[in-house]
Amino acid sequence: MKEPTSASSSRSGFSRRKFLQGSGAAAAASVLATTGAEAIADDRGAEVIQGQTTITLNVNGQPRTVEVEPRTTLLDVLRYQLDLTGAKPVSNDGSSGASTVLIDGRPMMASTLLALAVRDKQIETVESVASRNSGAIPKAFAEHDAQQCGFCTPGFVVAVRAFLDKNPTASEAEIRAGLNGNLCRCGTYANVIPAVMAMVKGGGRG
Repeated sequence: MKEPTSASSSRSGFSRRKFLQGSGAAAAASVLATTGAEAIADDRGAEVIQGQTTITLNVNGQPRTVEVEPRTTLLDVLRYQLDLTGAKPVSNDGSSGASTVLIDGRPMMASTLLALAVRDKQIETVESVASRNSGAIPKAFAEHDAQQCGFCTPGFVVAVRAFLDKNPTASEAEIRAGLNGNLCRCGTYANVIPAVMAMVKGGGRG
């Protein structure tokens, strides 16, 4: 005689085995999902830090000593301790791209990075990026009127620099794809793209 539980499971299409298989798949998916902070995690092993502590960050080529807690974001440190206010706190999840900085040359969101996680990294903010090549990117933005309120502009400047460093001869389609992590609520994309295209035609790196 079949057990009632087996019959019930068969009728409903649900079984303990299927549940466990589904749970395993979900767990695997969770493990595979990574964030920017995880991508730059160092290999020093487990480290427990409680309360406020003093650390040194390499920002724009200089060592800077700051006081942080485990929850302190890089954006908070830049704005409120180092007075580097270019990166903007527009979205806590980084979806706007307004807090874009370069971490070892890679564009990442300062609002989603813990300061403790970037102690051994090279951090470059828009204050440094914008001055490169005699301010080529800000000049291109100004010439093509590629900004309005300005909150998104610093993030775009950093993202453009990182993109052109790797794609100096990019096409318009590649530029659109390469900058899709930065949002402009004023809708100045129609001017941002020509500004970047002008830089490509002028040699890419500006």
